[in-house]
Amino acid sequence: MASSVSKISAGPSLDKVVHDLELDLVLGRIRPRERLIEDELILRFGAKRHVVRSALTELERRGLIERRQNKGARVREFSREEVEALYEFRDDLHQLAVSRMALPLSDEVVAELVKISNAHEAAWAKGELALVIEQNNRFHNMLFDQCGNPFLAETIQRMASATNAIRSYRIGDPDLLKLAVQEHRQMIDAARACDRQQLALLCRQHILPSRDLYLRDQISWIHFSSAAPS
Repeated sequence: MASSVSKISAGPSLDKVVHDLELDLVLGRIRPRERLIEDELILRFGAKRHVVRSALTELERRGLIERRQNKGARVREFSREEVEALYEFRDDLHQLAVSRMALPLSDEVVAELVKISNAHEAAWAKGELALVIEQNNRFHNMLFDQCGNPFLAETIQRMASATNAIRSYRIGDPDLLKLAVQEHRQMIDAARACDRQQLALLCRQHILPSRDLYLRDQISWIHFSSAAPS
């Protein structure tokens, strides 16, 4: 008779831990300056210590957290100058991608963008924020893939990921999420109508609310810190 051997769970994979922590960032569950404590993450995920450490290393590589000797890891806080430079770079990348797109987009690409946009709107209507993020990323990845340069498209994705903590500020505002849904529709219309100038303008405007909210919050934090008794 075969002996029954109980299977011991190996715990979540590195990719799973990284994905969930990145989702926490973009959903605003963890905010800039907030510490990420290894022991707490081990308990939360039921993961091995080396998996948690590797996940923190990967998040640091992506520019989402920072680690200091004897102080552990915390969500990265961007200075005003860094935010402005990062968003200027993102805008330059988006404008370059739009300039390289073969417009009008094919019927197949437009149909897929419409499908994703519908899923994004449905997730927004239901308040399913994790799905909102997923569909939003799918939409922009699909759109910027049309630039025909995989290196440019990949760089755009990496820069969007690097701003997850900043993008989280838009997620917390239902009106701005509704605006994002509308802007996706407008982008599709512009791409279908071969209106490159309008598409470029929409891509520029689309990323600004997160930036502005983050900078406003940072100013409030600086004011609070300076006013607090030492």
